[in-house]
Amino acid sequence: MALEPLDLSVIDNHAENIYEAIVVLSNRARQINEEMKIRLNQELETFSTRMDSEEEVEANPEQTRISIEFEKLPKPTQKAVDDLMSDRISYRYKEE
Repeated sequence: MALEPLDLSVIDNHAENIYEAIVVLSNRARQINEEMKIRLNQELETFSTRMDSEEEVEANPEQTRISIEFEKLPKPTQKAVDDLMSDRISYRYKEE
């Protein structure tokens, strides 16, 4: 996946200022990353092998396929930027 430069003025249009936008993006990226991690662990749980000895465990082709699929998914930061640009993120300040 190639890196694409972002025009910060476009990101700035979706928030009060650029710093606020970066905080919103980082929080959303963390949420996405956590969701992806949970989903990957759930799928890999079915292939958990018991390691009774210190011998090398053979690679399970299905487990390898799942890992490769997750590596090909868009990165959490890119998903967060896409969400912000398409106005799928809403945020508010906490009441004191």
